[in-house]
Amino acid sequence: MSGATPGQPLVDPTALRVAREAAGITQHGLARLIGVAGGERVSRWERGASEPRPEALHRIAEVLEVDVQTLLIPSESGADLRRLRVLAGLSARQVAERTHVSVPTYARWESGHIERLPSQGALETLAETLNVTVSEVRAALSAARRGGE
Repeated sequence: MSGATPGQPLVDPTALRVAREAAGITQHGLARLIGVAGGERVSRWERGASEPRPEALHRIAEVLEVDVQTLLIPSESGADLRRLRVLAGLSARQVAERTHVSVPTYARWESGHIERLPSQGALETLAETLNVTVSEVRAALSAARRGGE
């Protein structure tokens, strides 16, 4: 499942390079504009050797004047929880803190290693944190569960 586990790539290296080149910005220039050290980091992202953190991805999209979604690998199964978190520009730690759960608990939710859905209250808080509906969170958790099996 695309984006279902933390180890799978979520950022599309080619889409990132194409958007940067279309904006007429060098790798070093993009690094400077988003506040990261050196073009080597952007090069690693464009080769798929690493991925920018969610907040950096949002700065990239803003600088390149594209939607964050265009920089992600398309999902065949709908948005899983990790994708929703990245689209919200949040780290796993930030989501855990805002939803009042431990980082390991949130990581289990995101990886799909859960036996049952979180409580309605937790789903509502998670939806508010990710700026999506409770239905979208339920669907994302279901997608993660399918991918985590």
